[in-house]
Amino acid sequence: MRVVKRALLVGLFVLLYALHQDVWLWRSARPLVFGFLPPGLAWHAAYTIVVAGALWLLSTLAWPHALEREAEQVPLRHPEDEA
Repeated sequence: MRVVKRALLVGLFVLLYALHQDVWLWRSARPLVFGFLPPGLAWHAAYTIVVAGALWLLSTLAWPHALEREAEQVPLRHPEDEA
């Protein structure tokens, strides 16, 4: 199951990377989105929102909880304590 989840997450980010290269909007400045926003800028605004959601999903599903628990168990040492 972990391999499938990892492959889906990697595939999601490969797809997002491919969608970032918006070659279909390079030469068009019309029609304006909402009457004032060029299509390329509107695309990147929507893309940014989608990527933020994907990063939230990545940090929720693929966070290394075992490493975090391990780090919490190690006592913190301060350099002044050793002197």
